[in-house]
Amino acid sequence: MFGFMRKKLEIPAPDEALPGRDTPIPTAESHFVSGRPLKGPVPDGMAQVMVGMGCFWGVERLFWQVPGVWVTAVGYAAGHTPNPTYEEVCSGRTGHNEVVWMIYDPAVVSLGALLRVFWEGHDPTQGMRQGNDVGTQYRSGIYTYDAAQMQEALASREAYAARLRAAGLDAVTTEILPAPAFYYAEDYHQQYLTKNPHGYCGLRGTGVACPEGAPA
Repeated sequence: MFGFMRKKLEIPAPDEALPGRDTPIPTAESHFVSGRPLKGPVPDGMAQVMVGMGCFWGVERLFWQVPGVWVTAVGYAAGHTPNPTYEEVCSGRTGHNEVVWMIYDPAVVSLGALLRVFWEGHDPTQGMRQGNDVGTQYRSGIYTYDAAQMQEALASREAYAARLRAAGLDAVTTEILPAPAFYYAEDYHQQYLTKNPHGYCGLRGTGVACPEGAPA
């Protein structure tokens, strides 16, 4: 039992990961709330970013409600197994994180505003867990699509970590990486909490506000 739990808290090496498959698993074609296409086309001028904050059901709902976010989708990223299933990810043998990928209009909402939603919406100090959800797929992460996003994400982590330290909380464990491949989750996971209004949502913030000036 303890050995199993230890494995679930460690990202497997590539040669230990499940083999996955060559073709994507089936998923929805459009957003259940907005009706917009989950796989494009996307209007000109949009940007994208990807985050992990624990169980992706509540995270997706948090972001699709932000004005300026054009579309959201849940899926798996930052692991080794190509085109994984939910069951494979939950086994702890793929290395993937449960993530929300979003397209947003930077003329309406800035990356900085989205990062404030990210930091204040969960506890980024918990390592391979979020509340009662334990495992590598529940780790805190920001996955960026260009150098400017990376710089802003790193600066925001430093600023929020200082605010958490001042509040007596633990060190930030959030990983910040160039965006890896995103694999769409199964149809039933997309916009789950609209399809299941009384479904589980484990999101809990620390109560510590992100500094107003960080990121810019």
